[in-house]
Amino acid sequence: MSASSPVQLYLLDANVLIDAHNKYYAVDMVPEFWEWLLHSALSGRVAMPLETFEEVKGGPNAKKDGLNEWLHSADVEKNLVLPEEFDGGLLQRVMDTYAPNLTDVEVEQVGRDPFLIAYGLSDPASRCVVSNEVSKPAKQRANQKVPDVSRKVGVECCDTFAMLRRLGFKTGWKAGT
Repeated sequence: MSASSPVQLYLLDANVLIDAHNKYYAVDMVPEFWEWLLHSALSGRVAMPLETFEEVKGGPNAKKDGLNEWLHSADVEKNLVLPEEFDGGLLQRVMDTYAPNLTDVEVEQVGRDPFLIAYGLSDPASRCVVSNEVSKPAKQRANQKVPDVSRKVGVECCDTFAMLRRLGFKTGWKAGT
């Protein structure tokens, strides 16, 4: 990215937070990651659509763990959630990319991923969807993966570690700020 390029905004899929907490950056083991994530959100480099945030946060029966506690902390929702309304036209375009005639069961299966991709589509030159789903181009209809649907509509997509490399995450990041 050149110096004149717009700041890239990374839009997080639910699995980014879930995988980070459950697999490699548990909130209680690597708090620097979660502090960095919030700092990056405050810097306008990372955000999560409200629809995706609510998916991770869950309802009253959500699993109570370090991630849940972090999501319920005072500044997280205020600073991590993308302060935009979704564009119904872009959402429909994404849904039609899955299939123009999804059944109710398929719509439920697709979940909130179309919202995430639609937010990326609202400014594809400066937004990148971050998802840990693995591309499976042969999948059809509601079984399509986020990277494949993103590619089809012209939205860049990367995984968590590509985002971390691009943004220069290091556990000692605070020392350099």
